Amino acid sequence: MALRVFGLNIVKTNRTLLQNACKSTAPPTGYMAVAPFATEVTIQAAPAAVQKQKVSKAMRAYLKRANEHDEFMKTQHLEFQIGKRHLANMMGADAETFTQQDIDEAISYLFPSGLYDQKARPAMKSPDVVFPARKAAEFDETGRPYHSMFYTGKPNFFQLLHNIVEETNKLADLEERLLRRGNKPDDNQKLEMAGFQLLPKDQLEILLVESIADIEYSNFTKSMERLIASPYAYKSKAFIERFLKPLMDQSKQLEVPKPKIDEEGRQYITTYECLRKTARADVTVRLPGTGKISINGKDISYFEDENCKEQ
Repeated sequence: MALRVFGLNIVKTNRTLLQNACKSTAPPTGYMAVAPFATEVTIQAAPAAVQKQKVSKAMRAYLKRANEHDEFMKTQHLEFQIGKRHLANMMGADAETFTQQDIDEAISYLFPSGLYDQKARPAMKSPDVVFPARKAAEFDETGRPYHSMFYTGKPNFFQLLHNIVEETNKLADLEERLLRRGNKPDDNQKLEMAGFQLLPKDQLEILLVESIADIEYSNFTKSMERLIASPYAYKSKAFIERFLKPLMDQSKQLEVPKPKIDEEGRQYITTYECLRKTARADVTVRLPGTGKISINGKDISYFEDENCKEQ
């Protein structure tokens, strides 16, 4: 009997100790219970490594040259605008409407020259004409190119072909939608190309600031002709006109007067008040002529100075 009581006391004592141990190791409220043999793992994220961008000397030199050229062109444009205003004031003209043609005429009037080579004569042109165009910086500081087609070798040219195809596809989709509705293109709205031609190869190269091969220029012309042939090409008129050149400068078109008939039955045209500095002259040209020049009853030797004869 004594052994049974002693055994019960031991069992109760062990049970109490076990309950107390479980209470002391119980997880806090809100946490899931885990197995006592589970492994506890602590993960601590390391801070992201800060990588310094390494810029090579060649890249720094390239970016420096590009920035210097941009600043140089800005300065030249500013000086050109100031010079144009001074020239307009000297000629008594409005500086806001003073065109390049007015500048050329003013320079020719103020600085007459008899030099044979036109490039050697005094001139005042826009910096974009005087200084050859250069591409802007094509890379960032890490050497990554800005243009998505940089690795084609001629990004501007292939971007142009891409834009032409985009315009052609848009017009084709428009034509298809209208045909489904039963609408046909209006012939009166067709894009008129009379008097215009596509830019020649050399001018296209200047516009793109890239050299292109003959076969590449042929691809350009074929793509543009396909775009222009669309009956809805007038909707892309602004895009197409960027690559067109007039066959004749409209500003230089003159209205030729009708010839008259003299007593001898020859045709002639007389232009009155021809201006050259302070001199005024009436000039008559006859057809058929004799090849002789008469100036106040004398031949070309009327002008003793060679420059006057040339002008």
